Amino acid sequence: MVKLRLKRCGRKQRAIYRIVAIDVRSRREGRDLRKVGFYDPIKNQTYSNVPAILYFLEKGAQPTGTVHDISKKAEIFKELRLITRNQK
Repeated sequence: MVKLRLKRCGRKQRAIYRIVAIDVRSRREGRDLRKVGFYDPIKNQTYSNVPAILYFLEKGAQPTGTVHDISKKAEIFKELRLITRNQK
């Protein structure tokens, strides 16, 4: 099973996180399948590769709680609903 989760990067006391698609059995800094964005909690900046995130969500990937909240603020789930409506 694939999850969308955060992977810690940066230095001490100045963490930034990559949003990655990763196998559930891998550890936090383990090998990821694909990098799909990043999140900087100090500057409160987010970059998301929306087509890549939508691809993994359509394939059944589950976002963690934090990634879900970040995606919700970026309105990625609205785009996912639009795509599924157009396919029907």
